Amino acid sequence: MPGNRKLGRPTAHRMAMLRGLVTLLLENGQVETTLARAKEVRSLAEKMITLGKKNTLATRRAALAFITKEAVVAKLFGEIAPKYENRNGGYTQIFKIGTRRGDAAEMAIVKLIED
Repeated sequence: MPGNRKLGRPTAHRMAMLRGLVTLLLENGQVETTLARAKEVRSLAEKMITLGKKNTLATRRAALAFITKEAVVAKLFGEIAPKYENRNGGYTQIFKIGTRRGDAAEMAIVKLIED
C-alpha cells in the first residue's frame, strides 16, 4: 500500500476502490475524487505507468493483476507509457477544485500530464 491513508474502509474495499479509480484515470485521462483518494491514486497510477514503460511480459501481467480492464492495459502499454518514455516520474497532476457541497470534503481532479 503506497501511503498509510485508510480512507475509512477495510483493506479489500479500499484496494478495490483504488484499482477502479486507477483504471478510470488511465481510461479517461482524468478523474474527479476527494483529495485524500487523489493522493493515493496518483501514487498507484504512476507505478502502473512505470510498469508500462518497461514493457515486458512480467510487467504486463503485473498490470493485468491490478487494472480491472484488459483494454485499459493495452492502452497503457500501447499509448500512455510510450508518451512518457523520456520522463522520470511525475506523470500525473492534482488540481484542487474546492469543497463538496454535501459534506464539505475537499475535492480534486487527477489528470495525466500532457507533454
